[in-house]
Amino acid sequence: MATLLRFYSFSFVFTAVCLALGAWYGWASTGTIAGTLSLLWIIVVLSVLEISLSFDNAVVNASVLKEMDDIWQRRFLTWGIAFAVFGMRVVFPLAIVAIAAGLGPVETVELSLNDPKRYEEIVSSAHVGIAGFGGAFLATVGLKFFFDMDKDVHWIGSVERFLSRFAALPAAEIALLLLAMWGISTMLPDEEALTFLIAGMLGLVTFIAVEGINALLEMKEEAARLQGAVVRSGLGGFLYLNILDASFSFDGVIGAFALSNNMIVIALGLSIGAMFVRSMTIHLVKQGTLAEYRFLENGAFWAIIVLGAIMLLSAKFHIPETVTGLIGAILIGLSLWWSIRHNRRERALNPENALGD
Repeated sequence: MATLLRFYSFSFVFTAVCLALGAWYGWASTGTIAGTLSLLWIIVVLSVLEISLSFDNAVVNASVLKEMDDIWQRRFLTWGIAFAVFGMRVVFPLAIVAIAAGLGPVETVELSLNDPKRYEEIVSSAHVGIAGFGGAFLATVGLKFFFDMDKDVHWIGSVERFLSRFAALPAAEIALLLLAMWGISTMLPDEEALTFLIAGMLGLVTFIAVEGINALLEMKEEAARLQGAVVRSGLGGFLYLNILDASFSFDGVIGAFALSNNMIVIALGLSIGAMFVRSMTIHLVKQGTLAEYRFLENGAFWAIIVLGAIMLLSAKFHIPETVTGLIGAILIGLSLWWSIRHNRRERALNPENALGD
């Protein structure tokens, strides 16, 4: 219990603050206990949904964060949360409305508070572009993990070995994604198809740009190491993680309107979830969970590919968020169970090298 509190204490404090703000806002806006409790219930449900939909996000974050030093891990948990909570849960929907409706910042905030139904309609109207950008970025992240000739841990053996060998072709994963995007665009009206393709290409360009920045920083760090300097940088990984977090949050922000079209309620609920995802990420890193459960990382990246595919397909088809979360949970659950089974076999065959001994 003490260990869990060490990782999640700030998240619990943050939750208490958000619920207190929600209670104050509920009373101020409704003036009734029933109205306030109803609003608080929606905040709690939104936070639970965000956490359940984002466990794969935490696992993938941990796979990147484990390579970063303690300083950048703390910066991700502190500085990065400002981007995840304030940027994606508050500023992002407001920016969509401001751009789509041609409004200024003040008018956009007033619209979100005084006409939440219209605010929801404008945000939802931008779904095709969001689906293209977020889906392309997430799908590329997932495919990149499996299109790797040096990858030696395979969960779904025949498929993952095939993809690993196929990685000998340069940019094979990008070619596959572009074909998928083109296929989906043929099912859309011309104007939406153009928006979808442009947004998808921007998602790809963003991924390539972040990868390029990361590679450049790693080259500079390696040069510094060769000269005897002590290097403690993780800027490239920090940027990558925050963009990855943003892509994960796209569907959550849009899907939240199924429960409420109140900007403040959505921001409070999703922010609580985002904070717990941050804490889960640090927990996985510090406890060495990815190393202990051999196939958990593979399961998370399969979940990312599925999420990316669902986001891309959502430009044409409505797919409930519960389906997305269920598929991700099943994949991660299966990979965890497979890892536990693998560990038991290893203990049986090599008891002297058993994990945890």
